[in-house]
Amino acid sequence: MGDFGAHPSCDILETGVALVDARSRICYANLAFAERLGRSPERCLGQPLQGLAPGLLEAVARCRNEGRPLRLAVVDFGLAPPLDIGTPVRVQPLPEAAVLIEVLPATTAVNDPLPALRSLAHELRNPLAGMRGAAQLLERALHADDQRELAALIRGECDRLAALTERLLQGAATPQTTAFDVHEPIEHVLALLASQSQAPRLLRDFDPSLPPALGDPARVIQTMLNLARNALEAGARTITLRTRADIGTRLPQGRRALRIEVHDDGPGIPVSLRPRLFEPWVSGRVGGTGLGLALARANTREQGGELEHLPSESGALFVLRLPLAEDES
Repeated sequence: MGDFGAHPSCDILETGVALVDARSRICYANLAFAERLGRSPERCLGQPLQGLAPGLLEAVARCRNEGRPLRLAVVDFGLAPPLDIGTPVRVQPLPEAAVLIEVLPATTAVNDPLPALRSLAHELRNPLAGMRGAAQLLERALHADDQRELAALIRGECDRLAALTERLLQGAATPQTTAFDVHEPIEHVLALLASQSQAPRLLRDFDPSLPPALGDPARVIQTMLNLARNALEAGARTITLRTRADIGTRLPQGRRALRIEVHDDGPGIPVSLRPRLFEPWVSGRVGGTGLGLALARANTREQGGELEHLPSESGALFVLRLPLAEDES
């Protein structure tokens, strides 16, 4: 094992390579592996895997116990800081209970955003609780009605985000669907957008005769906020929210649908980006993650609905379809 690091070719690989001994201490790490841990190869040597990447321990233990090479699609390193993205890993048993670890390049490890999101959700819980408490105190202390309404809006958003973090931490769960008026979550989104320091021009085009939809209003709010904020970040200054009965459209299981349109006056979606628009980590914005649309579509489909982008003569047009509640009766 002592000669493993003598091969300089390992140090130029994009694949992270490490060797751990029988006590799961690192006795070799190439540059790619060390960078994945946020340190130099020299600082990895002799360190226990438990302290550097505890998420790898289970993979190493399985490899030893089963005595065969394993390829694991996604392994969360369990690093700090907490925003750690799961990574495909190969492990191979060696003599004297040593294990060879290969970590594939980060570009092949971006298909599953959940490890990073769950880590972020865990870190957000305490700040959200503090913000909610402060908003509640303000709500009680303020005298002007408009100021109390803003404090209540902050408190309500803290509650909604706290529920979102808990859902991420608990993993996939069947959404709690209910019959609701789609205009209620839409008005909530409009209030949030209007409260911004540079609020966009907001237009309503509602059909007040629509029957109730079936879904989760909190998830509808989250989806619409993602769409609206994407539009603002792209440079839109006007957002139109439109509701209609979607005559002729059938959702899964043959359900009838109503539609909520989010239409902006921004530059629109580049043609080259449209085929992969809802994939995680695909974004047309510098520094963007592309997670918003991926999560928005997943949330909508979990409610039995659908989210899609449609061509438009100007700006970007997204259509959110939800099943009608009356089809459940």
